[in-house]
Amino acid sequence: MLDNILEQVRTGALSVAEAKERLATYEDLGFAKVDYHRKKRQGFPEIVYGEGKTAAHILSIAQSLQARNQSVLVTRISKEKAGIVQETCPEYQYDETAQLLYWKKGDDEEEALPGYVVVIAAGTSDLRVAEEAAVTAEVLGSQVRRIYDVGVAGIHRLLSHAEEIQQATVSVVVAGMEGALPSVVGGLVSHPVIAVPTSIGYGASFNGLSALLTMLNSCASGISVVNIDNGFGGGYNAALIHQLAHKGGNRIENTLS
Repeated sequence: MLDNILEQVRTGALSVAEAKERLATYEDLGFAKVDYHRKKRQGFPEIVYGEGKTAAHILSIAQSLQARNQSVLVTRISKEKAGIVQETCPEYQYDETAQLLYWKKGDDEEEALPGYVVVIAAGTSDLRVAEEAAVTAEVLGSQVRRIYDVGVAGIHRLLSHAEEIQQATVSVVVAGMEGALPSVVGGLVSHPVIAVPTSIGYGASFNGLSALLTMLNSCASGISVVNIDNGFGGGYNAALIHQLAHKGGNRIENTLS
């Protein structure tokens, strides 16, 4: 790409100003610097954290990404703010449970990778975080299977899905209360488990701190833990592991070459 742009400048087919625009690594919007090279460095485009931003800020950032032919994913965005953005960009889709707004460019519809990510939720109260993980992984290109309401209070519900879970490339396990479910799953599978603690629970759960500490202290191997209620982090890491597992571990190097 760089050689091609420089050659066009040499022959006069491209002005210096046009070349600078094509080579820019980010756009400075004043209130935000939109990182166009995030996908080249990390494999996925920049993700927009919606909480704390106005609808106007989100719209400007999203349009900047879309103008560079990059997919758009906005996390933690309210239905009200998403609706304002959709008035200008009706092609964007909003998932109210996950609180995610997204748009996928046409050529992102690549041939599906083999395998799948499984998202497991302990209880129905954990669904907002579980869906944030599941939809994130789907938007980033992974096939996702959902197994919900299978917490340790009725472990037989989980065990009836044991084979499906074991055949996944990676599991994202979402749980509040005492946070024991990732340890159970970790003892059943040979793939990575990403544990996501939620703030669901009574007083002594300390808004998810109890679940977080349980997951960090798990005796099961292969478990990594993200922050409380961070479904996005769980889904993102799951999609990254899934893609690396099925593309020979060289996806990012190929992008940068």
